[in-house]
Amino acid sequence: MSGNELAAYLRGLREAVRPGDVGLPEGARRRTPGLRRAELATLAGISVEYLTRLEQGRDRNPSAQVLGALADVLGLSFEQRLHLRHLAKMAGGDALLCSAVASSPARTVRPTLRALLDRLEPAPAVLLNRLDDVLAHTAGYALMVAALGVLDDDQPNLARYVFTDPRARAAFPEWSAVAAGRATALRLAAAMGDARAGHLVEELTITAGAVFTELLHAPPAPPATPYRERLAHPGAGELRLVVESLDLADADQRLVVYLPADETTAAALDHLTGRQPGALHAVTA
Repeated sequence: MSGNELAAYLRGLREAVRPGDVGLPEGARRRTPGLRRAELATLAGISVEYLTRLEQGRDRNPSAQVLGALADVLGLSFEQRLHLRHLAKMAGGDALLCSAVASSPARTVRPTLRALLDRLEPAPAVLLNRLDDVLAHTAGYALMVAALGVLDDDQPNLARYVFTDPRARAAFPEWSAVAAGRATALRLAAAMGDARAGHLVEELTITAGAVFTELLHAPPAPPATPYRERLAHPGAGELRLVVESLDLADADQRLVVYLPADETTAAALDHLTGRQPGALHAVTA
């Protein structure tokens, strides 16, 4: 595969967008369809010269920030963003390296932690690593989040779900606060030199764009434990939860347990998990 495939894809995307789609006047005289290079460059915050080099295949290493900005302006779908990222990696010659990094996260769960999750059944509880990969969970957790699409991927990741799955905004009524927490955790992991965290940051910069990068660079809010979270379940209604997160420093993982914050939520969780009504009581934080 040559770098020209990235160049051709970018040109095709630009030419497929009408000026009116991005708030520009259509104009009566245009020699080519779609946006002019100068228009796209201005909207994306890059120079026309740099965009020209990209579209001519003379620059094969655009940053994730540049690709994310172009994707935002062009209104790309998630699948188009993934394809753009793939072409950029292939053009830059490091697709195999990134694939190796992406395919080797630490997902080992020691038997004692699996046994602990078994003891917590049917309470909603999940074991995560610092990238928010879902490593293991109780059946109660699956019953609480499966209908929201959280566990749809073969290797679910909560940060990827929050920023790239459109269902997440409906699932979390306070989406901005949830997303800010995920972005802050990723930034800290990347700052500690975790190559896998850096890879996920680069991925979300392209696939989610400004909605992710703005939170990534925002001043972090001090973490609180326990904290409260609202979840909109399609069958059980709104769940108000107290979330307790226990760091397992030796395993570089954390155990997250969801407890009802009011009696209505307690009854809804009892119904979801098949418990007798009144088995689970509300917890105040």
